[in-house]
Amino acid sequence: MSQFALLFYFLITVSVREGITTFGNANTIENEPGMGLGAIIDNSSRIGKEERVAIQMALDDHFDSTGNQRMVLHVRNSQREPLQAALAESAAKFLIDEQKVLAIIGPHTWEETSLVAKVGSETHTAIVSLAEANPMWATELWPFLVQASRNRLKQMEAIAAIVQSWEWHQVTVIYQDRDSSANEVLPHLSDALRQVGAEISHLVALPPFASSSLIEELEKIRRDQCRVFVVHLSAQLAVQLFRKAKEMEMMEKDYVWITTDPITSLVHSFNASTISTMQGIIGLKSYLPESGKQSKDFDHKFRKRFSSEHPEEENNEPGIFAAQAYDAARAVALAVTESRKGRNLLAKLLQSDFHGLNGRIKFSDQKLAPQHVFQIINVNGKSYREVGYWSDGLGFSLTLGERATNRSSMKYLGQVFWPGGPWLTPKGWTEPTTNANVLRIGVPTGSTFKQYVNVKKDPLGHNLSFNGLAIDLFKATLKELPYHLPYEFFPFEGTYDSLVEQIHLHKFDAVVGDVSIVSHRYKHAEFTHPYTESGLIMIVPVRSKTCSKAWLFMRPFTKAMWALIGAINVYNGFVVWLIERNYCPELKGSVLNQIGSLIWLSFTTLFSLHGDKLHSNLSRMTTVVWLFMALIITQTYTANFTSMLTVQQLEPTVTDVDALLRTNAMVGHGKGSFVSAYLREVLGFHPNNILQFNSSEEYALALRSKVIAAAFLEAPLAKIFVGKYCKAFMAVGPTYKVGGFGFVFPKGSLLLPSVTEAMLKVTESGELRILENRMLASLKCVDAETDGAIDNPSLSPKSFWVVFILTGGTSTIALVVYSFRICKSMLEHKTNWKFILDVMKQWGSPNRRFSRRDSDINEESHAYPSNASAVQAQV
Repeated sequence: MSQFALLFYFLITVSVREGITTFGNANTIENEPGMGLGAIIDNSSRIGKEERVAIQMALDDHFDSTGNQRMVLHVRNSQREPLQAALAESAAKFLIDEQKVLAIIGPHTWEETSLVAKVGSETHTAIVSLAEANPMWATELWPFLVQASRNRLKQMEAIAAIVQSWEWHQVTVIYQDRDSSANEVLPHLSDALRQVGAEISHLVALPPFASSSLIEELEKIRRDQCRVFVVHLSAQLAVQLFRKAKEMEMMEKDYVWITTDPITSLVHSFNASTISTMQGIIGLKSYLPESGKQSKDFDHKFRKRFSSEHPEEENNEPGIFAAQAYDAARAVALAVTESRKGRNLLAKLLQSDFHGLNGRIKFSDQKLAPQHVFQIINVNGKSYREVGYWSDGLGFSLTLGERATNRSSMKYLGQVFWPGGPWLTPKGWTEPTTNANVLRIGVPTGSTFKQYVNVKKDPLGHNLSFNGLAIDLFKATLKELPYHLPYEFFPFEGTYDSLVEQIHLHKFDAVVGDVSIVSHRYKHAEFTHPYTESGLIMIVPVRSKTCSKAWLFMRPFTKAMWALIGAINVYNGFVVWLIERNYCPELKGSVLNQIGSLIWLSFTTLFSLHGDKLHSNLSRMTTVVWLFMALIITQTYTANFTSMLTVQQLEPTVTDVDALLRTNAMVGHGKGSFVSAYLREVLGFHPNNILQFNSSEEYALALRSKVIAAAFLEAPLAKIFVGKYCKAFMAVGPTYKVGGFGFVFPKGSLLLPSVTEAMLKVTESGELRILENRMLASLKCVDAETDGAIDNPSLSPKSFWVVFILTGGTSTIALVVYSFRICKSMLEHKTNWKFILDVMKQWGSPNRRFSRRDSDINEESHAYPSNASAVQAQV
């Protein structure tokens, strides 16, 4: 077999060197040796036909305008078949050795280009490549290789932007097997989709020739649920694909077809029957400027010449391939005008700088600048319409230029005609027609709190049921996904760390449950956004605050309140005593007796006062307001003190972690939880002082029996525990920051962003809050025998400042009026100094009295007959 291959290669080589037309005929124009331009193109394809016409036009236009000696175009037919690619090397050698060409344009595939570039570097002949995508290292390996076609990998970002615009999350890529460009395209497309939260669900490689496998592959993808297809094929194979898809009713409602540049840039050449099989597709093609005299002249001349040379073609419109071939040939012609030698010619070629049909022609690192603008078309009816543009870094726009308005969504471009009709945007997926790959989801069976995850068997032990808030939330999240996600729950018995590790071991595709988000678990998987509050909380028993408080009776009022009550009572009592002392014999007597009478008067008013015994209106006014204040204070004290006696005051038995560590106390946590390591490594508990529990009942029993002094629970679990045992336990101390609960997926999973987004929608809509409230409402406090702890604060003067000001002000007014009357009476009767001195003596005498007897009046009436009687009358 190998000998036959060698013989075949030898015969082909000989035939090429003898001028046999294996690769096509050379241009027969006679000219000076060494003034030829070689071209290796596929004469049978539309691309090759456009390129050949465009290259010849470029040579004619250049030498007609300059008047220089013409270059002869020598063309070899590549046929663009894999078996023929190996013959490109022989064709290149023939063009260089026999035809003495100065440069070679083409070929159009990387397989052929790599062989031709090797020959060109060895013979110092410039190879101007028109291949769709050459590797970055190609020009470094072959210094005489010049890439005259623009890199169009940016269109992968445009495709991702289209996918994001319509909120699709999965695509199926259909590409041509043994196509080297796919090696560059697929990684770029995958990265671009990942950036927008989408993924490639399937890769379908089609053989380069039509065969029964095409129908088989279409049948496979039709059974899958993804309905968004990105097609990266040659135009010939794409035509066959859409014809078969049309026959299989895959160009109908709910299907989305997106074509890349190699197909879309040739849509203008398709006939009506081909267009009819492509209704509703969205295509991306390189933007080709159409303004300017040069573009219009080229279009006119090309149509005329192309129709003349290829009458079998229905459409004569030039495309991007004709434009880039014209610019490449023009660049070579300009370089040949100045230099005809290998390295000098290459240098002149790389110095090209002019505005061509395909934009500015200027090489950097032997390449043209990448394509940054793509036109979006939509096939509709007998042709297609130009929907708009996508520009790198700018997004979508209806026009180009400084006045263009750019948007991030393709929806801005207006109505799109989809397969099956224009009105309903395809959702991008459908229910699978057969059993698709089902997501295997692990669920923990050892959850301490069944309100979050509860795995139960039926009475016969055959079927399992999965319930709880985590399960309900996961189901609600799946409803928000823009695609169908089949799944199946599987129970797992073991620690939570082991459960997460099963994802890394490919036993599960995801984990749903009360799984805490902690750092060391990221070694095996990734988490969604937490759906619960985060934190670790200490739960301890409570005890009564009032069981040993001997001074409880003082708590209804603050110390300042008690002091103010005493002061205002003494003050009010003094005012009443001073006014009433001349009318009440019991208020008279020695100093000690009168002080006792004043204090007695001050505090008995709080309980009773015989108002009918008061003689002065001033004292009556003072007493009324005073009694009003006393009524308010006594009633308030009675109510607050009664509340303190009847409502039990509770306080935690332990207030902080330090107290637990000092007393070497035992603590507890849930079995299989990460909390054990946290208690040891972060809080410093000895391993022997840490116990594990399997249920909330075990926690409560251990706390009540003082087996443990405290339990450490994650915040959502602590809320449930305190809700169930609302009277016996309470949360104390700080909340230690740890992750909340989340769903678990493999590292790098493309499902993770969409699931997280869907979960946030559930949260923001309030559905998660409804689920939580429903769960907490189902809890009933089991400690009904004890009362709750209600803190009754002591009352301060702030609560009574109005009545204190009212009674104090009234007493002060009465005192001022009383003093004013005495002074006024003394001034009216011209009281002399002797009388004042006698009064002072009387006050200073130990036997002084505050009322006069008849004998005293008679004795003093001789000296002060009128003044004494006047004062007595006033008092």
